[in-house]
Amino acid sequence: MHSSITAAYLTRYRSLASAAGTGPDPAPLLPLTGAQRRFLITRHRDRLARTDIVPLFFAFPRGTVDLPRLRRAALRLARRHPALRGEFTVLRGTPVLRLGEPSVEVARVPVDPSGPAATGAVATGASAAGPAADAGTAAGLPEGPARAALLRALLLLRALLDWPTDGPALRLLLAAGPQDEEELLAVALDHAACDEQSLGLVTEGLGAAYADPDGGEDAPGAGQAEAVEEYRAAVEGQLATEARAAGEAAQQHWAARLGALADAPESSGPAGAARSTGMAVDRLPAVTGAARSGVFPALLDAVAAAAHRLDGGDRVLALGYPWGGRPADTAPVLGCFLNTLVHPAPPGPPRPLDALGADWWDDLDHADTPYDEVVRAARSAGASWSGALDGLLTFEDLHRRPPLVLGGAAGREVHLAGRPLAAPIAVSASHGEDLLVRLAWDRERYSDAAAEAAFATLLATLRHHLGTGA
Repeated sequence: MHSSITAAYLTRYRSLASAAGTGPDPAPLLPLTGAQRRFLITRHRDRLARTDIVPLFFAFPRGTVDLPRLRRAALRLARRHPALRGEFTVLRGTPVLRLGEPSVEVARVPVDPSGPAATGAVATGASAAGPAADAGTAAGLPEGPARAALLRALLLLRALLDWPTDGPALRLLLAAGPQDEEELLAVALDHAACDEQSLGLVTEGLGAAYADPDGGEDAPGAGQAEAVEEYRAAVEGQLATEARAAGEAAQQHWAARLGALADAPESSGPAGAARSTGMAVDRLPAVTGAARSGVFPALLDAVAAAAHRLDGGDRVLALGYPWGGRPADTAPVLGCFLNTLVHPAPPGPPRPLDALGADWWDDLDHADTPYDEVVRAARSAGASWSGALDGLLTFEDLHRRPPLVLGGAAGREVHLAGRPLAAPIAVSASHGEDLLVRLAWDRERYSDAAAEAAFATLLATLRHHLGTGA
């Protein structure tokens, strides 16, 4: 009989929670979803591993952001969400959220325009098109706003890369050069505390608390017990969904879909997360009407084409993408309720979009199967695959995320590269007024020229499927 990973986790968690619930707080430990557990187990096994972070960067007119006011707003947000006032930790081999006091970091990052630039990072504005500029040569740029803006972006990235594993789950970092007309704000969260829906809750909640005339202050403990119960109910609902989705039918589906996967040869590149990355960016016209349903399958095939262009072999590649969300009727709580689905990408020319879509919809029928169960199913079918991904695809509908408004000014989102990647390549697509596509790559594995050629292949495949012009 199939043994459920989720059921085994719940047994261990309930034993811990029962033993811990004897103090003044009746429920000091809270459970975690499958995605949250994967983040914590990775950190627990590798003490040198960096925390997976999700950062957003916003440019505001200089002088917009009042740091003490922003700190009060951030603390008010943290008080309302257990994921921001607890510690993600592993107790006796079991990942849990241990409740604590609200904790955030709000700081100004000093900028010295004459100081040396960090290397190996790329910065690009949201309006850029084509390959992004190499920030490693920032010291050679002419004096002026562009150079200062690049330097402040690099300083923010350096601060984010030094994120302590035991630090607060929410960090807000502000930077501006002496001559800059804009200041750059990084809103960064531990990935265990957020997913796409959570980002919208953060931008909306921060803006509302910042605008509140009482300065974002709440009475001590106001609403915290209710928030804990809402979080607990949301996570337990997700765990129940994951347990149901790990049955024999799901095992058979993923075994059939992923049985041909194999890890890359050990000599194909460095192990671990990419530390030096490049980025290329382009915009395509927005897809409207019924054709919108074909955007994601088209992106999957485009990423597959780019990954094969870089891989150069004939194996079936494993492409991952986050999917899912909170169970129905769940309260709007912060957390990571997404699952990572795996798309098998064999080599070859672009597939018909209707066939891609049919396979994708079949996979979505089993989208709640926990990742570890998916890997186990693939290996049961003969896959020599550890669960490592050859590429990642993330997709965001910008119409679903409220803008970050501080002091009456809406922040202009800026996209930066330079963060470690969990796969050799990562493609991000944002669909709003247009379709913004970004490819980030591991520079220790692929040259910039090879990555830019792969990006051209990706764009050509997208245009093939979606019929968009150059």
